[in-house]
This record gives sequence, structure tokens and C-alpha cells, in this order.
Amino acid sequence: MTDPIPQTPILQTQALTKAFGALVAVSNVSLDFAEGRVHAIIGPNGAGKTTLINLLSGDLLPTQGTIAYRGEDITHLPSNAVSQMGIGRSYQKTNIFPDFTCLQNCWLGAQSRLNTSMKFLRPARTYRRVMERAERAIEQCGLTHRRDTRAAAMSYGEQRQLEIGMMLATEPGLLLLDEPLAGMGPDESGQVIDLIKRLSQHHTVILIEHDMDAVFAVADLLTVMVNGEVLETGTPDQIRASQAVQDAYLGTEDGGHHG
Repeated sequence: MTDPIPQTPILQTQALTKAFGALVAVSNVSLDFAEGRVHAIIGPNGAGKTTLINLLSGDLLPTQGTIAYRGEDITHLPSNAVSQMGIGRSYQKTNIFPDFTCLQNCWLGAQSRLNTSMKFLRPARTYRRVMERAERAIEQCGLTHRRDTRAAAMSYGEQRQLEIGMMLATEPGLLLLDEPLAGMGPDESGQVIDLIKRLSQHHTVILIEHDMDAVFAVADLLTVMVNGEVLETGTPDQIRASQAVQDAYLGTEDGGHHG
């Protein structure tokens, strides 16, 4: 069987490095993220996973190395410009407006993606487009029944879903999800895992998650990081079978719970 022609990766890092003084949190990371895949990044605490996501989202600028999105260099763009390019990001701590309804939160997400120059152009049409994006995002994240509910009145799991909804309202092509299951019980985790599976049909997802069962359930590819460096990248089966990964991470007694 001939291999399919390899696609240009949607996101690519070359020798990406971030040092905080003497501490090198991310060291020489070169990764290709294929379009339409769920690519999980796992590893013990302090492996550099969140620092890597912060570099990809523009929340941190690298010490050296490059990041390209759809072939364009975004290495030194600030986070709002990265969002405008079509990269959405969720955070470990919920980032919603508790006094606003579900719809209002998504509306704010959609509004943030507008070009500032467009905000004064044809307000009625712009308003309608923002509202359509917000409604679509609520549907995509599975919260239509909560449309007019204040965010503060929703369960923790629904708040995490809403945060993903706010990100979807920016209509990103690539989603960076930083521990979306943190602090959830099994039922809520299951809902968010289902949501990630649904989103992966139309989006590329880069996922950091401590819950190994969830990671192996949703990821097409996994990259294992240890001490800021890439140890190995492969399919779930390849990573499970890797001796190097077992020695460094999965084989440790509490390896399934730390990350």
C-alpha cells in the first residue's frame, strides 16, 4: 500500500526553546502537528507542557526557535494576533464571565475575533454575524439548553464546556486545550471527552491532559515530554509499547496521575 502524500502540517515548531534565567523549560522542541488530528502532549510535572502551549498561543515569546501556522511565521506574534490567525486556547483555570449568560459569554468570544477596523463598519451586519457565531458555538459545545443561564449557576463541567464554547466562537482552525478535564468527576469528564471527539472532526486539537485514560481514548498521536525535551512521538499503541516512555513516565507507580 502506498503511503498518502504527506500534508503540510497545520502547525510546526523548529528548535523551539524557552529559558527562564538558568531554567530551560522547553528545550529544542521540533514538532509537526497534522491537520485534523488530536495530538496530545503528556509527561511528568515540570516537563514543559504548559510552557509549550503558552509559546504556541503567543502568551510567551520563545528564547529561540520558530513557530509556523499554515506556513506563516507566527513566532513573535502576541496572543491576540495569534487568536486572529485562527488559534484558540483554553486555560487550566476557567476563564469565563460568571455574571453573564452562556450566550453573552460566547458573544464576547465572537466579538474578540473581529478585526478592530471592522467594529465600526456596518454595525447591524457585524452584530448579526457575531450573534450567529455565538449561537453556533453554544450548539457546538453542547450547551444549547443553557443558552440563557448565568455562567455562575452552571456546574463546573458545564463551565469548562462554556470556556471551550467561547473559544469556538472565535472560529479557530486549531484548538489548544490545557487540561480541559482538570477537577472533574467521571460523568463530566465523559461529556468533555465526547465534546473533544466531536470537535476533532472539524478542528485540529493539541491537548494537554493528565487523565491518561482520556488521552488514550481521544488522541491520534502523542508526544511525551520530559525535562523540557521531546522524548518520543507516536500513536497511542506505539507510546504504550515504548520502553523509553515506560522508564521515564508511564512505568512509574504514580505515572498515571502526574503530568
